[in-house]
Amino acid sequence: MTTTGGTGFGGVGHGRSRKAPHADDDEEEDPVETLLDKTGCAKYHYAVQDCMFENKDWRKCQAEVNEFRQCIMKQQTKDTTGKKS
Repeated sequence: MTTTGGTGFGGVGHGRSRKAPHADDDEEEDPVETLLDKTGCAKYHYAVQDCMFENKDWRKCQAEVNEFRQCIMKQQTKDTTGKKS
């Protein structure tokens, strides 16, 4: 059996599996999940992960990467200007 670490495409992204939102369990919450939920960009992050998993080539996922980047940049702009949506 071959496994990859958190940085390989087999591990998809940060190497943590996606949980159902607000799952009631005793596991510690993933800080990446918390940050993504806070930014509102989680759906774009998962779209990138799904595309990379399916294609095994980040170059084929540029549309998804750009949407995620735009979402993060929009959030950073809001954070630096103090505006809230």
